[in-house]
Amino acid sequence: MTKRIPEPTLPPRERAFLVGVEIYQEKNLLSLEDSLAELTLLADTAGLDIVGEMTQKIDRPNPETYIGSGKVEELKALAEETLAQVVIFDNELNPRHQRELELLLGDKVRVLDRTALILDIFAQHAHTSEGMLQVELAQYEYYLPRLTRQWTHLARQGGGGGGRSGSVGGVGLRGPGETQLEVDRRQIREKISHLKKELEKVRAHRERYRAQRKRSRIPTVAVVGYTNAGKSTLLNRLARADVYAANQLFATLDPTTRRVEMSGGHAALFTDTVGFIQKLPTTLVAAFRATLEEITEADLLLHVVDISHPNAMAQFQSVQQTLEEIGAKHIPVMTALNKIDRLKDPAAAQAVLENYPQAVAISAKQGLGLGELMARVGAELYETYTPISLWLPYQQGQLLSLFHEAGQVEKIEHGRGGVLIAGRIPGRLVAQFKEYQANHPPKEPEEQDSHEL
Repeated sequence: MTKRIPEPTLPPRERAFLVGVEIYQEKNLLSLEDSLAELTLLADTAGLDIVGEMTQKIDRPNPETYIGSGKVEELKALAEETLAQVVIFDNELNPRHQRELELLLGDKVRVLDRTALILDIFAQHAHTSEGMLQVELAQYEYYLPRLTRQWTHLARQGGGGGGRSGSVGGVGLRGPGETQLEVDRRQIREKISHLKKELEKVRAHRERYRAQRKRSRIPTVAVVGYTNAGKSTLLNRLARADVYAANQLFATLDPTTRRVEMSGGHAALFTDTVGFIQKLPTTLVAAFRATLEEITEADLLLHVVDISHPNAMAQFQSVQQTLEEIGAKHIPVMTALNKIDRLKDPAAAQAVLENYPQAVAISAKQGLGLGELMARVGAELYETYTPISLWLPYQQGQLLSLFHEAGQVEKIEHGRGGVLIAGRIPGRLVAQFKEYQANHPPKEPEEQDSHEL
């Protein structure tokens, strides 16, 4: 007799009710409906079942409950009717909003905002020690001002740190008159300080690694884009690699660098980076500083856009805003309009190329347009020269050597303290010389040896 082994059953998904609010004076790239649709995808990625949604347009948030009192009553009735276990706002709530809403909605309903939801997804998807540290820091900094007597949920939830945050509620010695809540807050601040020190070590390690890469003279390309635009799929195709790629939001958190061989015997290092999203939490941007520096130190940004998405331009603009915020605006950008295989008419992508900087229509999944894309990338890295004038102190001899090796020197003046040099250099190198750009020395040198080349 054959005994059938029952299949393992997954725990039931929590029931979530979504709330979208539009504030008239705020400018958002996505409409209220589109932003709420994106929140639905985020909630599904986090493992939640959506049981309903509600929207409201207001002049300004209610200081106590964010939405109006009448809407709170309506939300409570809908949450009870749908048996919702969690209510998620598409906006970031301050601690007071969250506390008041949880009191009014009752003990059976938790209240989260978009930031908390994204943090939860990041915690699920972080797999390396660096990613876990970054997510854990972001979670602690988010929850610290929201800490109440119900602090124990933080210990159960944990960060991406493999149980490290279970120490939040650990027993500690109290000072005179110190309440348990004060102990908890002090312990979290100490944990935040420790995590920042650990991440500073990660940052220093990455900086040494980048310096080593620069000495190798191999240019770097940071692959950026909105979450689920197809960055990992593109890197896998170009480098014949096996970076994890899935049709979901934030499938990849940890940066992955692969060497890609190009025509003419050249090569470049392509780095797949964390996907962006509108309303990206500031706590995440700060916590992922070490990772985002991979973008700010790149020679070229390859911005991947899902051209099949109805809000492709809004997503593009959202990423561009974030790149500007993290200090990457000065780096040359090339755009890959991806997923043309999903369009009813793939040729339609050609009609919008002019709306994006240096754009090429491709399908990373099917390999369409990649030849043209790589030819354009190669030209940008190795053939496109930019005119530039610099004042280089003599201490920057390495940069002076780089200019002579990779650039075309047209004029050079040796003065006291440094060299005034003008000419043309590959576009990918402009960022390395940015702080030394000048048309004249900081002060007139006493002696000069000037000659034209």
